[in-house]
Formats: sequence, structure tokens, C-alpha cells
Amino acid sequence: MPETGTIQDNAPGQIRRSREPATVIQRVFKAFQYRDFRRMWIGACTSSIGTWMQAMAQSLLILSLTNNSAFLLGLDAFLAGIPIFLFSLVGGVIADRMDRRKVLLASQFVQMGSALLLTLLIALHVVQVWHVLCVSFITGLAQAFGGPAYQALIPTLVEKEDMPNAIALQSIQFNVARVIGPAVGGFAMTYLGSVWCFGLNGLSFLAPIISLYLVKPKFFPKKSTDSIMAGIKQGISFVRTQEAMESLIVLAFIMTLLGIPVMTFLPFYAKKVLVSGMKPETMLTLFLSASGVGSILGSLTVAWLGNMNHKGRTALILLTVLGGTISGFALSTAVWFSCLMLFIGGAALIGVFALVNSLVQLITTNEMRGRVMSVYNVAFRGGMPMGNLLTGRLVESFTAPVVLAVNGVMLMGVALYFLMVHRRVAAL
Repeated sequence: MPETGTIQDNAPGQIRRSREPATVIQRVFKAFQYRDFRRMWIGACTSSIGTWMQAMAQSLLILSLTNNSAFLLGLDAFLAGIPIFLFSLVGGVIADRMDRRKVLLASQFVQMGSALLLTLLIALHVVQVWHVLCVSFITGLAQAFGGPAYQALIPTLVEKEDMPNAIALQSIQFNVARVIGPAVGGFAMTYLGSVWCFGLNGLSFLAPIISLYLVKPKFFPKKSTDSIMAGIKQGISFVRTQEAMESLIVLAFIMTLLGIPVMTFLPFYAKKVLVSGMKPETMLTLFLSASGVGSILGSLTVAWLGNMNHKGRTALILLTVLGGTISGFALSTAVWFSCLMLFIGGAALIGVFALVNSLVQLITTNEMRGRVMSVYNVAFRGGMPMGNLLTGRLVESFTAPVVLAVNGVMLMGVALYFLMVHRRVAAL
């Protein structure tokens, strides 16, 4: 199918649609008709389950090693995310010049090695907080190169009209893992010990590695003699020449800067803020599961809607809802209400992510996809470490409920500004 630099393939405001499947199930899972996409989905889902197991155990490990330091908890998230901010642009150029499968394989092997190294340190009872921080940085560095390659590879496995559905299904696999991972991780920590969460995560990387060896993509990047810097400039230039693309990038950055810290500080809430008869591990599992189930519902809804109109306006409305749920969770004193806010917020967050990602992918051509998605990654993933580090510092001075509540109010303000004043995104 020929590539185009605009999402408006027919009349203004209209997006070309393929013939709709006969049933709701077929419509929701339409991208599964592509064999290679199914393989990548299964591999990524298995690995994500392991990642969420380790994320849960690692947060509690840092708190136990540092006497419940909110700053070091935020620093760990910062070190995991800052390599993506620093090196994703280089990773995007490489993804547009090399076999994306090979780039992804290298990334998976590095992440697997990092998880197994941490497993060994914990099993030998010699782990220190600086070990955890260093492993987080190395893992983030691998993701800085693997992320653009993955986001550039997936759309080439499906037809363009099915791309929004494929992106939504990718969100579903991530959030299925976000429900299953903490549940399995909580069981493993309770009955087997935390070292199993790290070890099983290391082994889980075998699934995407096998999938990558089986996948046969239809598009391969062309070799280029241009420098890395020239490639980065080409990607940034493409972003600046596309209508509303710059606004989408800014929106992605602000969304993660203000919206993601609530997820990072769930362990802190479970252990220090919300007082109940539950163990911190049980409450954290409940929080993560509520958010994950909401995210799955949001992903299924976006997948069912497919190549819908008014993606931009819908994303901004959902972003307003997300800000409200963050403030509601921050100020909640009841576990059930906190879970409700996380459930609604999870659905809103994944809806915003899937819609904004779809808009960026639909505007982008295959030849530029790695570089454009690396710019998007810098914004989307770059906001995470900055937001986590800043929130961690402010929490120590103003308390978690105050800081996260302000984050939610500011996020609502940004969404309303883009919805009613700066309307380029709302017009998409």
C-alpha cells in the first residue's frame, strides 16, 4: 500500500476505512489476522508479564534497602527512563538503517542479562541500592534503541487501515501483563521470595527473542551514508513539517510528565500513605490490578472503534478525565475509592496513549518511521523520568497527596487548553 504523509486520504476530516468485520470480536482483534503480528504480540505479552513482576518487586526492594526513600524510588524510575530521553533519537536513525529485528534482538538480550544479573545479586544476598540503580540505567539504555525499532516494525506487519487496531491491541497486551504480572509477582513474593520475580522476568525475554527469529517483515530499511546527526535532523524536520505533529509531541511529553508519577508512587501509597489492614504487597497488587483492568477496557474500546474520526478531540477529553482521576486518587482515604480512580484513570490513560500514537503513526511514512517514533519516544518516555524525579523530590517536602493532586489539576488544565484554545490536535 503506498505511503502518505497525511491521515486525510479522502475528503477533509475523513479517514479511509476498510470493510468492517462481521462480528464484534473480529472487529476488536482484526490485526490478529496477520500471523507475524500475532507472534510479536504473544512474545511481547509474555515479556511484559515478567517486566511487571520485576517492577513490583524492584519498587519494594528499593524501599526496603533505603528506609522508604521516596526520592530514591523516583531516582530509580528516572535512571530507567533518562537513557530513552538521551539516546532514542540515535536509536531511531539506526532503526531506519538496519534490520529492525536485529536491533530488537540486541535490546532483548541486554535486558535479559540485566534481569538475570540482578537475580544473582539478590540470591547471593549482596544486592545494594546502587546495583539496582545501575541495572535500571542499562535496561533503559537497551530500550532506547529497541523502542524505536519495535514501534517502527509493528506497523509494517499490518495494512495501514488496520494500524490503529494493531496499536490498540499492543496496548491490550501491555495491560493484560499489567494485571497478570503483579498478581503472579505478588504470589511469587509471598510464597517463593522476591528473587523469583527477577529470575522469571529474565527468562520471559526468551518469548520475544523466539518471536523475532520467526517474523518475516515486508519492509526493510534502506542503507544510508548520511551521518547519524543528519538522520536525526531529517526526523525532526519531518515532524516540524507535518500539521499538528509538533502539538502531538508536546502533548505526549506533558501527559507522561504529569500523569505517570502516580503509577511510580503506588508502592509508596501502599506502604506509607493509605493505612489499612492490608499488607503493602496486597494493596499494591490491588492498585496495579485495578489500573490494569481499566487499561484493558480502554484498549478494547479503542480497538473496537478502529480507525475512528475525531481521534484528537477524544484524546483530549480522555486526558481531562485522567487528570481528574489522578487528583481523586491522590486525595482518597479509602482503598475502594482509590481503586475506582485507578480503574477509570487506567482506561483514560491507555485511550489517550493509543489515540495519540495512532495519529503519529498514520501521519508517518515507513521510511521515516524509526526517526519520527524516536522523536515521539523522547517526548513520551522522556517526560517519565523528569516527572518521577521532580515528584519524588517534591513529595519529601509537600507530601504525596498534595503533589499528585496538583499534577492532576495541571494535567486537566493542559487538556482543556488544547481542547478549547490551541485546537490543532482537537481538529484531527
